[in-house]
Amino acid sequence: MAGFEDRMGRRDAVAVMLATLAGGAIAATWPGAARAAGIGGAFVDLLGRASDSSLDKLAEPGAFYNDPDIRIGLPLVGGLGGGLGGVFGKVLDTGSKLGLTDNLVRRLNDAAGVAAGEAKPIFRSAISRLSLADVPGIATQNDGATQYLRRSAGDELRGKLRPLVDDGLAQVGAYGQLDSLTRRSNVLAKAGITHDKLGDSVTGQALDGIFRYIGNEETKLRANPLKPAGSLLKGILGGN
Repeated sequence: MAGFEDRMGRRDAVAVMLATLAGGAIAATWPGAARAAGIGGAFVDLLGRASDSSLDKLAEPGAFYNDPDIRIGLPLVGGLGGGLGGVFGKVLDTGSKLGLTDNLVRRLNDAAGVAAGEAKPIFRSAISRLSLADVPGIATQNDGATQYLRRSAGDELRGKLRPLVDDGLAQVGAYGQLDSLTRRSNVLAKAGITHDKLGDSVTGQALDGIFRYIGNEETKLRANPLKPAGSLLKGILGGN
């Protein structure tokens, strides 16, 4: 009887440890609680690694501009969205040959890189506070944890990324260039491209690119059993 109680004590201790790794108590019975907690903790670690790696890559000079999948462009006419810049943004970028934009678009991408280099703490903070309530859904998709992070903390991250983007736009001279271009031509003013509109558009597009990279990194980590996070996930999801 004592042996049985000792074994149960050890199992309960493991359950508590895993729940702590997951970031809080889980209202379920053993072994379901411990299993969910272990998976939750593994995904928190996975997301942290994926976000750090992604932001390091995007902070490299030219990273945003050189990747056509995430390249940042000027806002659409009337501020109808950012996306990857839109038709009007591409026209203005091409118009640099005529002296209209003077490579303003490249400066926007440089600013996004500056912001990415400063964004690790805000992403780590958001990740550390995830409840990871939808563990089954997260576990079944290669970028499930990234999608969960975006659903759960996307608005918060956008709000905290915006000041970093504004600082980056000022640092690389994009806001100054916008002011200069606006004085020389009314094209940008007619398009409604102001400091606020530009900052908001670059923030949205930068966040799209960051989440795209985090999702790709998550997929790689899951697939690589030699990585600590990948190994932990395989052990938990593959166990009985």
